[in-house]
Amino acid sequence: MSLTLTGFDNKVAVVTGAGRMRSIGRPIALTLAKAGCDVVLTGTGRSPERYPDEEKAAGWRDIESVAAEIRALGHRALPVISNVADAEAVDLLATRVVAEMGRVDFVVNNAGSTRGRDRQPVATLPVAEWRRVIDTNLNGSFYMCQAFARRMIEAKRGGAIINISTLGARLLAAGTAAYASSKLAINGLTTILSGELGQYGIRVNGVCPGLIDTSRLDDMRQGPMWEQLIKTFIPLGRAGTGDDIAYMVAFLCSDQGAWISGQNIFVDGGYTSVPLMTGQ
Repeated sequence: MSLTLTGFDNKVAVVTGAGRMRSIGRPIALTLAKAGCDVVLTGTGRSPERYPDEEKAAGWRDIESVAAEIRALGHRALPVISNVADAEAVDLLATRVVAEMGRVDFVVNNAGSTRGRDRQPVATLPVAEWRRVIDTNLNGSFYMCQAFARRMIEAKRGGAIINISTLGARLLAAGTAAYASSKLAINGLTTILSGELGQYGIRVNGVCPGLIDTSRLDDMRQGPMWEQLIKTFIPLGRAGTGDDIAYMVAFLCSDQGAWISGQNIFVDGGYTSVPLMTGQ
């Protein structure tokens, strides 16, 4: 008899930052739909002018394209343009999800700040860049957890919240102060929330991706650094994919993951073992 993940039928999942074609958010949304969920997708409403070339060539429509894929799988999809860094907008999102979808069972906080001028030493880091990253990554995750936890507690059906963090929260590399700090704080928030929400049957976990092949990192893939990172630091010998992260998210939401909470799980091809082995 084969093993199948269960606990998804007639459930509703919310996935933030789910509009990019080659990403983490889209595979998470599609994997949860394949498992049996109806899915709410959020995006920022980014201008098509900012789409990567591969998305432009494909006629991509951000969260609308992902919603169409989910509907083709036979499930409901609700695409919503929403800003996770705006507490009022997040509360309105939560109200709309319950009103239009009838319930919420799984929340995946995947939306993250774009790579920008924040990748520099603290001494030169513009305060505006620090605030931009913290507002989206940390504050956005807090607003989402708070707004949806309230609805989930009221519904008395339990559920799961998954916060997408990063390997960078463990590496704490120079030049990543805003990004790594925001994600390290998210890891703490995850553990704290698991203690607060467990009594309501709500599990809270974090998934910390390593080097993932997404359009977000195309600037790195264009130089020699990409292959060198893989060769030096990833024992399994390849970069990860969005699907690698999506499968972990699905397991944590499933009946089979029902006794896991308060964990920040690194999905990184073994990257976390290398600094320990080399003494770096």
